[in-house]
This record gives sequence, structure tokens and C-alpha cells, in this order.
Amino acid sequence: MRIAFALALLAVPLAACDVDQTEEAELPEVDVEGGNMPEFEVDTADIEVGSETMEVEVPTIDVEPADAGDEAPE
Repeated sequence: MRIAFALALLAVPLAACDVDQTEEAELPEVDVEGGNMPEFEVDTADIEVGSETMEVEVPTIDVEPADAGDEAPE
């Protein structure tokens, strides 16, 4: 939404302009010879991935239902 608003704000001044090209563009002549791409040597970290089995003690919880005559706390 913000991007659309910003584009709309930029379009308003451009709509008020009249642009006429007065000269053709021409790219410069360029001679390219040889060259060499850089080489990189990267030492990455050694990562060991694995799994192990563990026993986890899980607590037991006793839940008792409320009596029919009791009101729920607020």
C-alpha cells in the first residue's frame, strides 16, 4: 500500500512534464581482451549432524472435576 502511494506521488510531477528527445544516444566503442576471473578457496566449518535417544521423565498430573454446585473462578 505504501509503495503504491509513493509511486503515485512520483507520477504526479512526471505527468506535468513534456519530454522530447533532441539527440540519439550512441554507445562508446570498447575493446576487451583476455581477462581472468578471480579464484577463491573457502574453508568451511566441520559440522556433524546426528541424533541420540534419551529418556525424559514426564510428570503425572491428577485433575479432578469440580463439583456440580461449585462455580468456576472468574
